[in-house]
Amino acid sequence: MKILLDSSVIVAGLVEAHPMHGQALPWLAKAKAGEFRLLLCTHSLAEVFAVLTSLPIRPPIKPEVALRLIGENLESVAQIVELASSDYWVVMRSAAANGIVGGAIYDALIARAAENSGADKLVTFNIGDFQRVWPSGAGVISSP
Repeated sequence: MKILLDSSVIVAGLVEAHPMHGQALPWLAKAKAGEFRLLLCTHSLAEVFAVLTSLPIRPPIKPEVALRLIGENLESVAQIVELASSDYWVVMRSAAANGIVGGAIYDALIARAAENSGADKLVTFNIGDFQRVWPSGAGVISSP
């Protein structure tokens, strides 16, 4: 089974103080145990780094710690799904046609990666956002 984890699940799984840690951690553990093939959109790598290094927690997560967390938990486990420049154009045209604005474009890019890779599931804490940007993927989108 191929499962693409959204950055919301990855961040929650990596940060013990996160309120959704208990729901997200088992997904990372199962991926590391090889219970499913973990997919990760290239955009999500940068997003996870950005969120980890800007979370309002004490002590803050330093960039080198964020990189270590990502590397130890994802680098050897995740299959990175890259998007072509043509995918960006498709996503932006679809967003414009459907009135998608702001940061939702990033969810649309992650959804495109799930679609392109044939993911069996896209696991996220933001189901409504993903259903809005990828209505045809409603059967694939699920929460942890």
